[in-house]
Amino acid sequence: MATTLDLIAEFREDSGKGSSRRLRHAGKVPAIIYGAGREPRALTFNHNDLIRATENESFFSSVLSVQVGPNVRKAILKDIQVHPAKRQIMHLDLQRIVEDEKIKMTVPIHYLNEEDAVGVKTGGGTIGKLRTEVEVSCFPANLPEYLSVDLGAMELDQMLHLSDIELPDGVELPELVADPPRDEGIVSCHVLRVAAEPEEDEAAEGEDVAEGDAAGGDDAAAGDDDGKKSD
Repeated sequence: MATTLDLIAEFREDSGKGSSRRLRHAGKVPAIIYGAGREPRALTFNHNDLIRATENESFFSSVLSVQVGPNVRKAILKDIQVHPAKRQIMHLDLQRIVEDEKIKMTVPIHYLNEEDAVGVKTGGGTIGKLRTEVEVSCFPANLPEYLSVDLGAMELDQMLHLSDIELPDGVELPELVADPPRDEGIVSCHVLRVAAEPEEDEAAEGEDVAEGDAAGGDDAAAGDDDGKKSD
């Protein structure tokens, strides 16, 4: 199951782009926390502490323990905005959670034994990942940090689907319980083939060039003959 990560925050009363800009210049990250039947509250986090937290993959799929003064609230990350060019977090959206209410969360898929897959070792295939993460639905206590898919027995030209993922107890995939279910492919094993350039086309192009040169030479010769006659 996913671990619980501790974060320290502060309430903020001001809002707007100007306020957020000043906070970022001061090394803070503006954020908002909402849900659980309570009013949204504006928060700030220390940017350096947040950067260190995001270096751990589990930050994005774990229950976060957010401490504001003496109060602690459990939450999950719903959105994170980062600067397009700099290593800077611009804003966070957090959702409060309640232990007896199910949550939906996107978690990563870890593919195991890729190089030892039967289709790779004996068939010369290549593993192609169609999905690297998936949305799960569960109670907070059952939230997995990631889901594992073992590729060791994967044959050449085989594809695995969402239904092939072994789920922990209490965890389901919304796509599989939808009406109708959407059992999409997640990974495949195929031989990569590079199409060779057709030699006939190249030869035909060469002939066209040769004919063009010849035609140009004939025209030039004809021009020279006309010129001599005019003289």
